[in-house]
Amino acid sequence: MTESIGARIREARMARGMSLRSVAQSVGVSASLISQVETGKTQPSVSTLYAIVNHLGISIDQLLDVVAPAEPTHLSLAADASMPTVQRGDENAVLEMENGVRWERLSAGAGGPADALLVTYDPGAASSVEGKLMRHAGVEYAYLLEGELVLQLEFDEHVIRAGDSLHFDSVRPHQYVNRGSVPARGVWFVVGRRQHNSSMPSAPGAAHPDGSLSSAVDVLRALDTL
Repeated sequence: MTESIGARIREARMARGMSLRSVAQSVGVSASLISQVETGKTQPSVSTLYAIVNHLGISIDQLLDVVAPAEPTHLSLAADASMPTVQRGDENAVLEMENGVRWERLSAGAGGPADALLVTYDPGAASSVEGKLMRHAGVEYAYLLEGELVLQLEFDEHVIRAGDSLHFDSVRPHQYVNRGSVPARGVWFVVGRRQHNSSMPSAPGAAHPDGSLSSAVDVLRALDTL
């Protein structure tokens, strides 16, 4: 799926008339790295991917080619709309990232109130290979199924083991690192991010003349603006 995701990133960049160099400068990486991501030759880190989609103003659903379910068109279908949507494991949209981080998008309804992910960190994997902390709107909840993760939350580190759970305001700078010898795997939910992004006006001076966003710090700010 790496190549198709790269192609969607390139399509979004071209549609906005942005050059590789301008995106790279805003995200804080090299133009050659953006080019390699677009051609599927390399995988970005979690923080780099978020920064790219934030700058381009595309959603994770768009990136994974997830289509929102159609609204029922007949009254006879109204009852079906209340039925649970079952998503089989082999139907999960998968996103492989640099350094052994894997996301599987769980069933939460495209455009729904929460981002639901099954996340795996291989030994040595981190949400940012550059050591940069991420921050975004919403409240982050997680339950670790197996392995061990270190959560760096601002200046403090917390060791999260299988069976442990966590939650925090995601606007606080944070990152995850697997310093163990086995994969760490868990279920993540980010609640409130979509509502926050849809209601928050752009900050004065936050846009470039070409209409792009200037900040790559709040990495989830513009994921659902389209």
